[in-house]
Amino acid sequence: MSRPVIAVAGLGIESSTFSPARTEVPAFHPQRGADVLTRYPFLAPGQPLREAADWRGALVGKSLPGGTVTATAYAELTEELLDRLGQLGTIDGLWYDIHGAMTVEGLDDAEAELLHRIREVVGPDVIVSASMDLHGNVSRELAHRSDLITCYRTAPHEDVMETKERAARNLVDHLASGAPRPVKAWIPVPVLLGGEQTSTRIEPARSVYAAVDEVAAADGVTDAAIWVGYAWADEPRNRAAVVVTGHDEEAVTAGAERLARGFWKARHDFDFVAPTGTLDECLDAALASAERPYFVSDTGDNPTAGGAGDVTWGLQQVVARPEFKDPDGPTVIYASLPGPAAVDTAVKAGVGATVTVTAGAEVDDRHAGPLTLTGVVHALRHGDRHAGTEAVLRVGSVHVILTRRRKPYHFEHDFTDLELDPRAADVVLVKIGYLEPELFAMAADWKMALTPGGVDQDLPRLGHRRIRRPMFPFDRDMPDPDLTARIIAPSNEPLRGPDE
Repeated sequence: MSRPVIAVAGLGIESSTFSPARTEVPAFHPQRGADVLTRYPFLAPGQPLREAADWRGALVGKSLPGGTVTATAYAELTEELLDRLGQLGTIDGLWYDIHGAMTVEGLDDAEAELLHRIREVVGPDVIVSASMDLHGNVSRELAHRSDLITCYRTAPHEDVMETKERAARNLVDHLASGAPRPVKAWIPVPVLLGGEQTSTRIEPARSVYAAVDEVAAADGVTDAAIWVGYAWADEPRNRAAVVVTGHDEEAVTAGAERLARGFWKARHDFDFVAPTGTLDECLDAALASAERPYFVSDTGDNPTAGGAGDVTWGLQQVVARPEFKDPDGPTVIYASLPGPAAVDTAVKAGVGATVTVTAGAEVDDRHAGPLTLTGVVHALRHGDRHAGTEAVLRVGSVHVILTRRRKPYHFEHDFTDLELDPRAADVVLVKIGYLEPELFAMAADWKMALTPGGVDQDLPRLGHRRIRRPMFPFDRDMPDPDLTARIIAPSNEPLRGPDE
């Protein structure tokens, strides 16, 4: 028996519509053709899943979270992706590797629209398996145009490759079975919360997501998933959702309704994954504590949630603190602030030189303007995939990481590569929400500062106007919603019934 032919394609980004930033083609670092398969260890030559099918890469591009994707960038990437798919010839399946929270200028449901265009190229009979971030959004249209669909089950996302492999394996197994298209039970849940309030590290999300494995293991069920949704975009699709797929309609219906009811019931119990406060309150707590290193999340401009990354408000508050004016004061690391001209100045001056530079607020100046700093160049590093060039400037006792382009700081080596020792620091401030696993393990204590920016954790003050209402927590006293399962028509049939 010949192996099924499976194409791999997708575009992924988390796009904040509350950030003035715009995302262009280079941010996606697109991979093409056979190079696409190198993204996935489980598709390496000799791996069982690789041998189970004839895998053909089209185009996969993944960007750091950021601002809205420009219409021009989306058009360029889409046209190339579709052209490459068309050159692959007849295929049996498509693995659609996306995030689920991509906003494009002029489009409200970019992933569903892209899949619609893909189906115009590959035809209605191709089986599509989608893998997503749980902070993506599943509209009725995306559920319809997919045949199998799943997402991560942990936040922070420690099961990224496990999820992608599951999506690919589900597709291979379905094609091998010769079974009819799966039944899909979809339930929109009118809750919209940020990832920092729905982390699976703590309750209630830990228990809510534990139920996913139980539902997925039921007879007649292929996969089950809960999407928290993406809180920092303002589109009608932004909300939580549940999808359960399989071949037993009764089983997938019961499983979907169980998960949706569990998520809805827990809505009032979701809370931040760490203690929160103003930035000053968090710094006061850090300085009063004997625990070291003490981490503080500068949450409002988190580049891994879609922030511009160059908001200067937080750093202004830090360098203004009298405790940090003296070079012998508490050791502070601040990661980070983009400033291409500042980095160039530091590079030209060299390590050990004293420089005065201005950085930040080139993209997002709504909360504070560009920041001028005078300090000693502590370290320089070239060639980072995201930052390009990095420079560390010691301003008093604060080690400020400046970058040519924005970069998230999630790993210990991100600091040690810059001659910084986060374990020996008194305070480490990172533009982030919940701490990623390495930082979480390193932190002796931790607080989240509720700072301004494009991914402000105070959702009501952002000003959503286009999400479907009522929606929790915007409408706390809303009546219970209809959480009965909607059985979505197979992807090769017209979408039937009311929009909800």
